[in-house]
Amino acid sequence: MCNMLDNEKYDLVIVGAGVVGLAHAYLASLAGLKVAVIEANSAPFMASIRNFGFVTVTGQQRGHFYNLCMRTRNIWADIAQKHNLKVLHQGLYMAARRPEAEGVIEAFLKTEMGEKCRILKPSETDIPFTAKIKSVLYSPHEIRVESREALPFLINILKNEMGVKFFFNSPVLSITNGKAYTNNGAIKYANAVVCPGDNLNGLYSELIASLGIKKCKLQMMRLENPGFKFKGAIMSDLGLTRYLGYSELPEAEALRKKLQKEQAEHLKEGIHLIAVQSSDGSLVVGDSHDYQNPDAPFSHDYIDDLILDEYSHVIGAPPPIRERWTGTYATAANRLYLDDTPEENVKLIIVTCGAGASSAFGIAEENLINMELL
Repeated sequence: MCNMLDNEKYDLVIVGAGVVGLAHAYLASLAGLKVAVIEANSAPFMASIRNFGFVTVTGQQRGHFYNLCMRTRNIWADIAQKHNLKVLHQGLYMAARRPEAEGVIEAFLKTEMGEKCRILKPSETDIPFTAKIKSVLYSPHEIRVESREALPFLINILKNEMGVKFFFNSPVLSITNGKAYTNNGAIKYANAVVCPGDNLNGLYSELIASLGIKKCKLQMMRLENPGFKFKGAIMSDLGLTRYLGYSELPEAEALRKKLQKEQAEHLKEGIHLIAVQSSDGSLVVGDSHDYQNPDAPFSHDYIDDLILDEYSHVIGAPPPIRERWTGTYATAANRLYLDDTPEENVKLIIVTCGAGASSAFGIAEENLINMELL
């Protein structure tokens, strides 16, 4: 007989303490459910803390996913207000340096997604954009938190204020018939949600592989304080061909052809610019996308150089690099997130588009409603 790690039976057991798992824990606990979170490591170390902490709404795929991200943004804002989670800056400045990029932005503003967004002159932004920038799409929706701090902060709130039980250093070996079996013992559940993030070789690995879900690697940098304060995140033309809310517009095709002529190497490496600022003034800047060798732990200077090249065209000479790292996330060609039921009373949830921080609370709310737990 398997030893019990905990003698309690939980209304909801969550496997994985990344942002998707924590979003489920927060909303379920807020609804009065008895919740436990099981995490293989001593803390969240993987995809959720290696990103920008950039809760992105503008540019997400039109329709349902956009709405999930807007809902997520509002829940993050509510958490920040209720629990004093530090929001480092708000809003997005999408800098256009080609007429074709301006065409995409103008088309975007005509959709319902353009509500409360507007076009600014670079001189209206208080950001020292280069002379190459023709106009700027401003969105008020985005929120920036520090991922390395926000997740531990949320765990602390869940543990000490909301009564969620955490079991760290407890890899889940199997989950079935109302019990999650870990290397330390079993935990009983009425319902379970498995949120593996980019750990695709654990629970339900065969199902995950059969659905074409793979891993993507990206390169990130922290730059020194540039000497001015960001009022929001900064992006550029390359992002208009990656984010589906822009790239699925017919006007994006002209920009895509232009970029293929002028920045083919950037497109090949999946590079687009995101620059956000931390409380000490340093910048988190990225990123690239490697779908071929995502498990290789090595980064490449030439990819960082391409990212910084785009930075230089938009903002000017980049500050010195303080830190480099690689991130990973789950990806799939035909879906933005997976919501599956591998067995009775168990849901498998994976965000497969790199937008976990931007969509987690909306997806968790939707899932818990479908499970009749909210």
